Amino acid sequence: MITPGMYSAAKGMLGYIEQNDVIANNIANVNTTGFKKSSLIFKNLYNNMIEQTDRMQNPKHRQSEIVGEISMGAGVQQLVHEFSQGNLLKTDNPLDLAIQGDGFFKLQTPTGEIAYTRNGSFMINNKHQLVNEEGDLVLDTLDKPIVINLNELQMRSFKDINITDNGQIEINHEGNKQVLQTIAIRDFQDKEFMQWNGHSKFIPQDLTYNPELKAEKFSIQQGSIETSNTNLVNEMIGMINVSRGYETLSKFMKEQSSMLSTAINVGKPKF
Repeated sequence: MITPGMYSAAKGMLGYIEQNDVIANNIANVNTTGFKKSSLIFKNLYNNMIEQTDRMQNPKHRQSEIVGEISMGAGVQQLVHEFSQGNLLKTDNPLDLAIQGDGFFKLQTPTGEIAYTRNGSFMINNKHQLVNEEGDLVLDTLDKPIVINLNELQMRSFKDINITDNGQIEINHEGNKQVLQTIAIRDFQDKEFMQWNGHSKFIPQDLTYNPELKAEKFSIQQGSIETSNTNLVNEMIGMINVSRGYETLSKFMKEQSSMLSTAINVGKPKF
């Protein structure tokens, strides 16, 4: 047998477990480039109506009226990500890029899937293509892979590469400037419907409802990366609060169970 109070407490404990998992993931990615912290939104599951009966009336015609309602617990409604700007860390690596402002780098995975990221730690693969650490292709404004061939461009080093604040790639070699592709920076109106796909990558859940847009308010910073926007101190405080809340509900469950057991034993007939 379970009472309404025990049911609500059990739902609360499950919510605390899920919240603790989210906080642990935020802490684990505090040093992950371009990582965006996540949090949970809770909703009231349903309310139980409270009735009051007029005991002075004849039991056969006794009426009751609704005097209020009581919550039967809360559950997780949605996992959301906070897309606030992370701090920029200077690396002086010409292929490290950070977005100051809105938008994402557009990627194409080896399976052909399109993903978006704020992690601009890039490199050039053996096919002279600009890729991220997982080998995903970085796309330009025409959705084509970005190619930087050092030999064909007669480049001495990556230091000859200059990337402007709007993503235009230029090669400056011995006073000669060659203009290459422009890195695509895309954005979405409703970021709440962006699904995390691991490695600081996101995928829109519904492009019909939330289509890809051209980012407007941004500036690319070459030689820098964007750090995680996770605040370690706040996450640790949150974990302590979750632990205390779970402990309180656990004690409540034990007390309710003990009281229920006592009531059952008292009510047992004695022979």
